[in-house]
Amino acid sequence: MISTNDFRTGLTIELDGEVYSIIDFQHVKPGKGSAFVRSKLRNVKTGFTIDRTFRAGEKIPRAHIEYREMQYLYSSGQDNFFMDTSTYEQINLDNEKLGDNKKYLKENMIIGVQIYEDAPIGLELPVAVELTVTDTDPGLRGDTASGGTKPATLETGAIVQVPLFVSIGDVIKVDTRTGQYLERV
Repeated sequence: MISTNDFRTGLTIELDGEVYSIIDFQHVKPGKGSAFVRSKLRNVKTGFTIDRTFRAGEKIPRAHIEYREMQYLYSSGQDNFFMDTSTYEQINLDNEKLGDNKKYLKENMIIGVQIYEDAPIGLELPVAVELTVTDTDPGLRGDTASGGTKPATLETGAIVQVPLFVSIGDVIKVDTRTGQYLERV
């Protein structure tokens, strides 16, 4: 059991016989009455989202998700193929289950795949990934690290705001949780 006070994004809970992942939550303390937690939950099997309000401190059963270390192999249309690094078994996840994580996946990357009742339900990416800049506007003479930003397209197709001094061919580190530029590698 987990308390609603311990909610965090990505946590999985069991509710009404289904498994939900917490997308967003907000602790609300009104001036009058008791505190409550307003949350947005995504059903891990169907992908549907619901809004649910819980009393502050209410206990909810936590869904036990298994994590397996897997290697991202390749993408083919809507399917993305992964290989278990210990058993060499291959599984596939469609683009809908990957969501925004798809834009940070590189071939041969080692990641954590979430498994519930022997079925893959999602990914857990590393906090930061290193990607190569494939397209961006050229930097101008005198551009500094503390100046403005410009959009840059990365090798996976993701578009990230980068400092003006970053150019095509540079390898940069990107935070997978926020999608922000961290540093040039």
